[in-house]
Amino acid sequence: MVIRELEEFAKNLKQYDRLMGIDLGTKTIGLALSDVMRMVASPLETLAKGKFSKDVAKLKALIEKEEVSAIVLGLPREMDGTEGKRCQATKAFASNLSREIDLPILLWDERLSTVAVERVLINEADMTRKRRAEVVDRAAAAYILQGALDALEHQHG
Repeated sequence: MVIRELEEFAKNLKQYDRLMGIDLGTKTIGLALSDVMRMVASPLETLAKGKFSKDVAKLKALIEKEEVSAIVLGLPREMDGTEGKRCQATKAFASNLSREIDLPILLWDERLSTVAVERVLINEADMTRKRRAEVVDRAAAAYILQGALDALEHQHG
């Protein structure tokens, strides 16, 4: 089920449910995982995006292996809050994914996630462009997931 509101998403979670963050790009899918306490999001891996059926098979395998109970999918709104073509593609992906995977999927506003992650990788980690390209998608997924984890904690805290 695709969910747009944090409060509704929170109602679908049990105490020690692990979440997966997804940063859906045009060529890659960045993935991150939360710990079972839902305090920290860690980059997991970056999948090369291919046919939807193959992508779903990879996601299903990881979801099972990592015992994921819910998904936070980054929704790439425009800076002014409007939803452009990438948003539409992401919502279509979420809708199709929800037919294949019976888990709650939260669409989470991800404005600036990739920009923020790249800035950290450039300034603090002093990474080369090639190395940044290898890690930015899963790091962006972790950034997206961490934002949702922080909001969930704030809601309950």
